Amino acid sequence: MTRFPAALAATLAAGLAAAPVAAELPVGERAPGFSTRAALAGEAFGFSLEEALKKGPVVLYFYPKAFTQGCTLEANAFAESMSDFERAGASVIGMSNDDIATLKRFSREECRDAFPVGVASAGVIADYDVKLGNSGLASRTSYVIAQDGRIAAVHSDSDYRGHVRETLKAVRALSR
Repeated sequence: MTRFPAALAATLAAGLAAAPVAAELPVGERAPGFSTRAALAGEAFGFSLEEALKKGPVVLYFYPKAFTQGCTLEANAFAESMSDFERAGASVIGMSNDDIATLKRFSREECRDAFPVGVASAGVIADYDVKLGNSGLASRTSYVIAQDGRIAAVHSDSDYRGHVRETLKAVRALSR
C-alpha cells in the first residue's frame, strides 16, 4: 500500500468527506463514449467503451485514488465478485485520474488481475459528472451501462461497500 504524507492523507480524507458529490447522469441517458489507457494484470492497453459494450453491459465505476483505503477495499470487493458479473454477462472497469503506471500496479495488487482500471481524464470525469469538489478527483460513483449504451443504473455513495451489491443487482435486472 502506498503511504501518503500525513498532510496529503488529511487533505484527501477531508476532501472526500466534505466535498460535494457530483450530480451524476440520469438513468436512461446515453452514456458518453470514451477511449482511454487502461491496465489489466499489470499490462497497459487501449480501452474503448464502445468496444466493451459490444460484448455486453458495462459496470463503469469511478473511484477517487488508487491505493487509498476505501478504493483498495472497493477494488478487492469487485475482484471477489467478478465471476458473478461474468455470469451475468457484464464487464467491469474502474476509473480514476491516476496515471497508467499507478494503475498497472493497482490492477495487479488490488484488482487481483480480475478486471481493468483506466485513466479518467478531466474530460471523462466532467462528461460523467463525477468531479469531487475542486480536487480533480472522481467521486465514488458506479454506472451500469446497458448494451445499447444507455445508463441503466447509478449508485453514488462515498462508502464503497454498496457498489458491488447495487451494480450486480442492476446488471442481473437487465437480463430479466
